Amino acid sequence: MAIDRSVSDLYRYLRQQRERYGDTLYVDEEVIRETELAAQGLTEENGEVTEAWKTARTLEHLYDLIHDCRKCPLAETRTKFVFGVGDPQADIVLIGEAPGADEDRQGEPFVGRAGQLLTKILEAVDLSREDVFICNILKCRPPNNRDPLPGEVEQCEPYLHKQLELLKPRIMLALGRIAAQTLLRTNDSLTKLRAGVHAYQGIPLVVTYHPAALLRNPNWKRPTWEDVQKFRRMYDELRNADLP
Repeated sequence: MAIDRSVSDLYRYLRQQRERYGDTLYVDEEVIRETELAAQGLTEENGEVTEAWKTARTLEHLYDLIHDCRKCPLAETRTKFVFGVGDPQADIVLIGEAPGADEDRQGEPFVGRAGQLLTKILEAVDLSREDVFICNILKCRPPNNRDPLPGEVEQCEPYLHKQLELLKPRIMLALGRIAAQTLLRTNDSLTKLRAGVHAYQGIPLVVTYHPAALLRNPNWKRPTWEDVQKFRRMYDELRNADLP
């Protein structure tokens, strides 16, 4: 945690001061302020105080700063914080709504039967989990896998924004109706959402079924195949546009 690091830094600073000056303590006011801010999960840059996680420069640093988040009641019921997995330089990001029971236990998105099916879906268009980054809007499991509440989305979605800022993906795939409706702030049906190409945070977004839904209704596997084929074509077009 950032707080732990700040306390450790302060301890080292005080030890160095004692070695220099003995029992007479000289504490830099800036060190005191930095430590006080860190204890509140804050930092200061260019005279402006902000939440420390907003200044993260890497996904690893962001995880360190947010994995003990207590902003909403889901922190009290989660087993593990589910940050996301995959290539930190991925061009492709897959986004679901929230972790389920398997994800909550393992701390990784899209595991279990739904995760295995997602792996197969990716492989069908010559991609692997290592080629992409996979995450959810919420980082903690809602009890009984209920839909995310507006207040939970409000607290957690900024973390997703920061992940995308660091990843800079070329294209994204929303997995499931709830994820798509939440990201796009719409009540449109999944059928309508699948028919178009959208944008989220300025990034092209394609919508398809959630893998768990395919386990319940295998008839949706064919339209999902059509969706991911479209997705793959769009991705290839973006890559080809970069060629000289």
